[in-house]
Amino acid sequence: MTTNSVLDRSQYGKKTVLVVDDHPLMRQGLALLINQQHDMQVCGEAEEAQAAMHAIAQLRPDIMILDISLNGPDGLDILKNIRATNPDLPVLVLSMHDEAIYAERALRARANGYIMKQEATEKVLVAVRRILNGEVYLSERMSNKMLQQYIGGAPSMIQSRIASLSDRELEVFRLIGEGRGTREIAEELHLSIKTVETYQAHIKEKLALRSGRELIQHAIQWKIGE
Repeated sequence: MTTNSVLDRSQYGKKTVLVVDDHPLMRQGLALLINQQHDMQVCGEAEEAQAAMHAIAQLRPDIMILDISLNGPDGLDILKNIRATNPDLPVLVLSMHDEAIYAERALRARANGYIMKQEATEKVLVAVRRILNGEVYLSERMSNKMLQQYIGGAPSMIQSRIASLSDRELEVFRLIGEGRGTREIAEELHLSIKTVETYQAHIKEKLALRSGRELIQHAIQWKIGE
């Protein structure tokens, strides 16, 4: 974890931003972008859950930008822990994963916004400013999708089935799609192999898949489709 001086956290009245992402280049890029603004500055960075929670307690940021895919507990797990101790901290979830699946989960975990890494960098600033202003940020595409669902539009069968997965099941499904084996998944998520196999069985049942081979094929196809 790296942090700026606590004495500098309110320099010139700027809002302070904590960046949590396991990719150093992404953290550096966001810090460079944010620190060029007249109204905000990065007060600290973290790459995993424990460092993130420590930084929140030490720096008391005005807002946090949180990546979903981290080493160890993922961003949604961290978000749930944050809400237990810091219910009012604004959080913008940043992810490379399909917002059609993850944005709604992030909002259910009480994120204040969701933005994909593929979005133009200016939109990160728009999202941060909207959230600091008390609003929720979603892409126009996702906002329209959720509105259509609200007024009665039905999701596709596969999307509906994937949406039925628990957060942990979806995380395992995503890692399978990235080509990870059961042992690798267990090590990354700090779970036993038996527990991962149980999640895989639940996923197959919910997605109506007959074998491990079908599970891998569907996970890879979904990952490519993201």
